[in-house]
Amino acid sequence: MHSLSICHLYPEVLNLYGDRGNIICMEKRLLWRGIDCSVTPVRIGDSADFTKFDLFFIGGGQDFEQEVLLQDLKGSRKQDLIAAIEDGRTFLCVCGGYQMLGHSYETAAGDICEFLGAIDLKTVAGTQRRIDNFAFRLEEGLGGQTVVGYENHSGKTYLGKGVSPLGTIVKGGGNNSEDGTEGVHYKNVFGTYSHGPVLPKNPFFCDILLETALKRKYGSFTLDELDDRIEMRAHDQVLDMLLKGRI
Repeated sequence: MHSLSICHLYPEVLNLYGDRGNIICMEKRLLWRGIDCSVTPVRIGDSADFTKFDLFFIGGGQDFEQEVLLQDLKGSRKQDLIAAIEDGRTFLCVCGGYQMLGHSYETAAGDICEFLGAIDLKTVAGTQRRIDNFAFRLEEGLGGQTVVGYENHSGKTYLGKGVSPLGTIVKGGGNNSEDGTEGVHYKNVFGTYSHGPVLPKNPFFCDILLETALKRKYGSFTLDELDDRIEMRAHDQVLDMLLKGRI
């Protein structure tokens, strides 16, 4: 039987706007296909062998929660996460979890919080907060479909050279409300500002993550199709209301 091992990193502090629903969605879409799935929460101070996991999820949190994590992200934890990323393991990182992959976060007071530095990106505090439903189109290499979600962040993220955005904004702020980009796609890392949770309303995006992890583990893998009519009806309704300015 095929299987995936999922690491839920810092679930006790990074779980804004139902982000844990992404874990539930991944579990269900695997089990509906007869693929075994195990989820291991790794909390602050826990020891963990990251080479045992196929897929990592890091949710969003408030600024003070990210600061709490800085100490835990130093030392061996930092090196283990960077090694997992460079080894091609699959990551879904939302908002604060996405920001932590970069070099740093500069607060409104000018203080610099040093983060993982796993991906060439940085975040600075903005003067306005983006709080709204939004939509973005995945890059063509990921299928080009439109993802709907919910953003709530004042941070403005800028990608470095050789780092691709996850997609382009259809409506909303995204990375920085300036360059029309949203999120990051680096190796098998998918970072986004989309809460919601993002995966239940965008089953095609969930399957991209799952198939990426399964291909890395087994060399070749194609997921069986599921009947996503209900999920896509919800997706299409949200997108339609968003584009018409009704939400």
